[in-house]
Amino acid sequence: MQGLVQAMQTQAFTQAALQAQLEAQAQAPAQDHGGPSIMERFKRMTPPSFKGESDQLMAESWLRETEKIFRAIRCPDEVKVTIATYMLQNC
Repeated sequence: MQGLVQAMQTQAFTQAALQAQLEAQAQAPAQDHGGPSIMERFKRMTPPSFKGESDQLMAESWLRETEKIFRAIRCPDEVKVTIATYMLQNC
């Protein structure tokens, strides 16, 4: 029984360490490899800004266009909120 508990603790520690490493890699700028950062790639795609429109269709359109850019630049999920927040204006 103690061996099982220890194995589960080791697995949880390993999983947490792997998750932390993946998040660090996602947030690190790609310039280390000679390329632009995720934010720079996002900006180059001329994303729409969201100005707090109350029209649901406008909000959904902004979300669709932003998600399309995220897919095109292969943006990790962990970074999407930070980048999308950057595009909010006067909300």
